Parts: sequence; C-alpha cells; structure tokens
Amino acid sequence: MSNHLSGNRSALAEAPAAPPATTLLRFATAGSVDDGKSTLVGRLLHDSKSVLTDQLEAVEHASRSRGADGPDLALLTDGLRAEREQGITIDVAYRYFATARRRFILADTPGHVQYTRNMVTGASTADLAVVLVDARNGVVEQTRRHAAIAGLLRIPHVVLAVNKMDLVDYAEPVFAATAEEFTAYAASLGVRDVTAIPISALAGDNVVEPSTRMDWYGGPTVLDHLETVDPAARTPDEGSRFPVQMVIRHGGERYYAGQLLTGRLRVGETVTVQPSGRTTTITSLDVLGQPADVVPAGSSLSVRLSDEIDIGRGDMLTAGPRPPRIVQEIEATVCHVADAPLTVGQRVLLKHTTRTVKAIVEDIPSRLTLDDLSPHPQPGRLVANDIGRVRVRTAEPLALDSYADSRRTGSFLLIDPADGATLAAAMAGDAFAPAIPAAAPEAERKRE
Repeated sequence: MSNHLSGNRSALAEAPAAPPATTLLRFATAGSVDDGKSTLVGRLLHDSKSVLTDQLEAVEHASRSRGADGPDLALLTDGLRAEREQGITIDVAYRYFATARRRFILADTPGHVQYTRNMVTGASTADLAVVLVDARNGVVEQTRRHAAIAGLLRIPHVVLAVNKMDLVDYAEPVFAATAEEFTAYAASLGVRDVTAIPISALAGDNVVEPSTRMDWYGGPTVLDHLETVDPAARTPDEGSRFPVQMVIRHGGERYYAGQLLTGRLRVGETVTVQPSGRTTTITSLDVLGQPADVVPAGSSLSVRLSDEIDIGRGDMLTAGPRPPRIVQEIEATVCHVADAPLTVGQRVLLKHTTRTVKAIVEDIPSRLTLDDLSPHPQPGRLVANDIGRVRVRTAEPLALDSYADSRRTGSFLLIDPADGATLAAAMAGDAFAPAIPAAAPEAERKRE
C-alpha cells in the first residue's frame, strides 16, 4: 500500500515510465457532498487542456449568472440543469479526455447516500477510484462507505485526495492523520493499493501542477498518478473467456462472433465449449476482416472451430489453467438498483455475459452495512441502494467465475422478466452448487 507523505521532488523522476498513449484508464470519483469532487474533476479537465473553448465560455457565463467572481469548474461535470440549480451531483457524469500519455474515461459519481446505486454503477468497471475528503473534516461516515464500495467492487487502485488543504493552512499533520486513518481502514476492507495526495481543487494545488505551498510533500500530482498507474493490475490469470454473441454462416462454414473478455486466443489452441464441456480446436481467428494468429483480451473477433458442435449465443469458449465452474445455484453480493424491492421467492431473469436464463431468488441471507460491510441477517428483502447477499437458482447451467477471480465473468444482472428493467447488479462469491446434469440431449436444450 503506497502512501506518499514525505520526500522531495526528485522522487518524481523515479516514477515509472509513462505508458503508451494508446492505453486507457477508467476511473471514478467519489466523495461526500461539498467535498469538492466536481471541482476536482473540472480542475483536472481545465488544467490538462481538455476543455473546449466554447465549453469554458459556457461555464464562465453560467458562473456569472450565479454571482461567482470566476469560472466555477464544477459546472464542467455537473451537466444537468437540476444539478446546477441544487449545487450537488445527483447522477453519474461520464467524461472522456486524453493527455499525451494516456486516454481516460472518468465517472463523476454522486456523494449522497441515497445515490449509492449510482456510485456502484459508475465504479463497477473502474480501474481506479479517487476518494475525496475535506481536510477540515477528515474521514467521515460517507468516506468509509466509499472505501467499502471500492473494496466490495475490488477496484485495483484507490487515490485518497485530501482536498481543501488551503483551508487548513496546507498543514502536513492534518494530511498525515487523515491519510493514516483512511489507509488503515481501507486495508481492513481488502483495499491494497492506496495513494494519498494533498490537494486544493479550487486553487489547483497538486491536481495537475505540483504545489509550491506544500514543499513537505514529495509524491505525484493527481494527474501524474493517473498517467503512470498500471491499469492492468489484476488478480491471478483467470484464463480465456469468449462469450458467443452470434453465429455467422458463410460459405458453408460457421464463425462465432463476440468479444474476448479475458486472456488470449491462439490458432491451433484447444478450447472448451461451456456449459456443455465439449472440446475442440481453433482453426482461424479474424479481427476486423483480417486473419490473426493471436488475439488479446478486449478484441472483437470471429472464431472458426475444427468440429461441428452445437454452439449458439450464450455459450462460452474457454481456455487456460482456471476453468469456470458450471453452476446452477449461486451465492452473490448484489446492489439493488430498482425502486421496487427484491424479495425471497421472486422470479427473475439472470443475464451473464451474452447468456440469459430464468432464475429464482431462493434466499437473502443478509444485508450489508456499508460503513464496514458487517451483515444484518435475514432482512427478508432488499430495497433501492441496499447491498446484500443473495442465493439464486437458475433454470439452466452457467459457466461462472467468482468475482474475486474475474470482474468481467464473475458479475451478472438480475432482471425483471415483466418489463426488462434491471433489478440488481451482482458479484458472484466463492460458494457454488454444481449444475444439475442435463436431462435432455445438448441439441434439444432450450435457448433463452
């Protein structure tokens, strides 16, 4: 766990070399109301020259209409009229920008407890989370809640941005105490990589440019860290996972199209078709109309196989030393996002990658307290913004990884079969029940 509390500017010269400009970092921001989160994002965009002239002019005009002396950079992310009028962020605001070193997708998430589900949505795909605290208040209840969500979602990297240092006279002891308390608490939740940075988003200290008023701090600025952190830091190799999205028939051959979520695929490699368990060999790979011998994760491609096997949308090609488990009973942690409650016995649809199956909620063993992830047993139901444990049983087998092994193939959605609305976002645990052996031949099984 890294915690930059001291040192000198020469330490920056020893920072890892910047990654190629083609690399992408997804990150989310979180903080209590009025901690300056939107101002930080606005400062980051403004000082990194990622704001168009007309956008800045619009912000300046809106700022003047609100009686501000200068541009309110928070308005660069608080894009909804209701948010601007209330002075708070109520929805996830996504922004795309780039520097000479890296491309970024940022999600500015709400800080209020009633928008917990919005934060979970915005942070679910993040490689890094920036958690803001007000230097005057230190670690508060909402800070602990954001740390718990980061741990729950297994976000690889966390930046603790101790904001409003200008209001505490840039005092090192204030920063050090907050950083020490947060990193200790985050470690207890399983968050292993925390970098603490003292900043003033309003004045621009240590956001993009190093502060001249905190010479006691020798670590990176926020942008320095975002540009050099390794987004590929992951749990042990979960193997190759290729969910089939569609079957293409051409010239008497069948090609299976989709996106490779994890691992690599190679021509000549043996793969297993899940959940049937049949094995076959890759005879060709095609990316954007061009043949390829090896294809990395994140690529959209088509695959041709050596054997005629019953494969359709929702099946998955897998390879590698860590095969998924074929299951029908799943223990999972879910964030309930719908207004209507989730109840025991409720019939739902479960969507995992490209496969959708019928399922039933068999039990809701506990609801979690987001301050420390402690359980409240047998709540009976989950309501909007609740996070809890559930057990579901599916009508058909799934090829599932635990969320601890793979954020991509260890997550799924619970959907209302009546109207298709999303009910909950789920993270599979380590407790699985084996799938029930199929009673009918593979070719006769029903596809959703």
